[in-house]
Amino acid sequence: MSESNIIGSYPPIFRSSSNDTTQKLDLKDRQVVVGAGTLDLPHPSLPLPLPVIDMQCLNFEKLDIACREWGIFRLENHGVPSNLLRQLKEHAKTLFELPFETKQGLDKNCPIKYFWGTPALTSSGVPVPRTTDALNMDWVEGLNFPVNQLHQHQHFHHNPLINDFRKLLEDYRGHLTRIASTIFEAIIENLKLDLQVLQSCLDESTGIIRVYRYPRRTITEHVRGLHEHTDSSIISILSEDQVGGLQFFKDDQWFKVTPIPSTLVVNLGDMMQVLSNDGYKSVKHKVELNKNKERVSICYFVFPENNTLINSSNYKPFTYNEFRAQVQQDLKLHGWKIGLQNFKLQQLS
Repeated sequence: MSESNIIGSYPPIFRSSSNDTTQKLDLKDRQVVVGAGTLDLPHPSLPLPLPVIDMQCLNFEKLDIACREWGIFRLENHGVPSNLLRQLKEHAKTLFELPFETKQGLDKNCPIKYFWGTPALTSSGVPVPRTTDALNMDWVEGLNFPVNQLHQHQHFHHNPLINDFRKLLEDYRGHLTRIASTIFEAIIENLKLDLQVLQSCLDESTGIIRVYRYPRRTITEHVRGLHEHTDSSIISILSEDQVGGLQFFKDDQWFKVTPIPSTLVVNLGDMMQVLSNDGYKSVKHKVELNKNKERVSICYFVFPENNTLINSSNYKPFTYNEFRAQVQQDLKLHGWKIGLQNFKLQQLS
């Protein structure tokens, strides 16, 4: 594909050359908004090997340590065919190379939703923008696929590329739900909780698959693919290409995740932290852009059933619907996610 066509597939604000874009942005104070404050120059991150969990020989003790001390781990021998993972990434890249206007113009009746500049979407797939400022937005575009609708549409979309991708995702979905259920059940056993009571906290009908593309960094070191955040999910399962860029926060420092072919990366979300009474971590993570290469990744998120009441001795009871609504309100009012702190009970001294 020609360079001009690739650039034309980006959202317009991502297309500017370094000089053109920098002139439009006020960089004199060289600060980027992050959470409730600002970050001046980005700190260098170090590579750190993730804990490795073998799905064929699941070690409950190793899983407990990974969840308690890290909140993120690498999954090997997970049973997803390497050929399927390769096809998914190749097909995703082809989809993202469609003209921006084609992606933006997806049929409103189609369950797939295209987004860019933010990963925050309402339950109906409408983006919740954090900012319109190019420097502080998330430099990412993506396609949002509700898992429970993948198999309901014989003709998912009039574009055969999207229909073919739907079929691949439907195959992938079966593996994802198997992996998520296995990990969740092992975690619940480690936490000595009642699986029957908590089964609705891992509800396949709420699952979503997000396909992301991150452009090459074209403007300044401060532009980020995804700003630091935690996931709102129970569990998130990531398949990424070999470009890299994912980083996680541990021991007051950022560390790089080195891509390893045919493995998956699993991280815990806010809902798992609540269920564990803060024993397990909802890991803070972000994505940095590569100067020379695009990055493509596919992530599966699974959540509690919308109206399931989530109880924890450290938090006020709430449903996932209430949590999501609060997060969206935070984004609109503050520009960042406050998340669990909104529901945290005050500790008595």
